[in-house]
Amino acid sequence: DLLSNWAYMVMAALAWNVKAWYGLLMPGRERGLEVVRMEFRRFLSALVMLPCQIVRTARKVIYRILGFNGWLKDFFATWERLRTVVWVE
Repeated sequence: DLLSNWAYMVMAALAWNVKAWYGLLMPGRERGLEVVRMEFRRFLSALVMLPCQIVRTARKVIYRILGFNGWLKDFFATWERLRTVVWVE
């Protein structure tokens, strides 16, 4: 069905754009350009599919990263940058 092919193409394009925007928002330019150039499966395994343990306490949720890779420092730096970005409305 052509409609389902179109929907799959739109989802793939959105995922690719998220990867590109994430790379462009990284604080380190060299590492950011490396993210922009990397294949999507490598991006998923390095920065998206991180093994973590989710602990719910009375007042907060704690995410414990269980694995380590070379991208974690960049992941947290980008996370902090995204938290401080002022979004235009």
